[in-house]
Amino acid sequence: MSTLSRALSATAAVALVFTNAEAQNPPAAAQPPAPMTFFVTSVGKGDGANLGGLPGADAHCAQLADAARVANPARAVLPPGRTWRAYLSGTGADGRVVNARDRIGAGPWHNAKGAIMAASVADLHGDNARDRSQMNKTNALTENATPVNGVGDSPNQHDILTGTDSFGRAPSGTNDTTCSNWTSNAATGSAMVGHSDRTGGGNSSWNSAHASRGCGQPNLVATGGAGLFYCFAAN
Repeated sequence: MSTLSRALSATAAVALVFTNAEAQNPPAAAQPPAPMTFFVTSVGKGDGANLGGLPGADAHCAQLADAARVANPARAVLPPGRTWRAYLSGTGADGRVVNARDRIGAGPWHNAKGAIMAASVADLHGDNARDRSQMNKTNALTENATPVNGVGDSPNQHDILTGTDSFGRAPSGTNDTTCSNWTSNAATGSAMVGHSDRTGGGNSSWNSAHASRGCGQPNLVATGGAGLFYCFAAN
């Protein structure tokens, strides 16, 4: 047998080994992206910080999520019965303080493209180590998988209503941080906001960057917002 023939035979034998190995161990099928369990509202309710209270804000989250599934059939894999909660602190019907972090379930949460945002409430808020979440301009997407305008964009809309401190709890004290429990659109009053792009104003917090200058839609727009808020699936 010639040298060339021996080389071709060896090559064929190696190819046969790899073919048999692939047949016995086929490559794993690509996993579908994780269902969307987090988004930033693509639009506010159009009435400044008057969201209809916590129930109205939750309903807005559910409506946008449902509309996104209609517009994007690929995300129709979301299980029915998803409970959406607005990431907002406030006051409950019983008069007790409600913390945003206690409304949103246990996690993990994924954005509209399937990227993980945080594995748990502790990671989301940096309870044990800061910056364990993926809250930033790249990943804090709307229900339609689009980024939120931030610093450098026109208009800048990175101010996200939260009413919380950086750990997701209602701030202590008597100052209004929720625009009268999310029922006011007056030029007066205030709500705590975060920066979805983690940029600007000397504070990179996604949930507690600064207070708004009023509760009306023009007030929110004037300081870099649009009345948007975060939505999380609690189940």
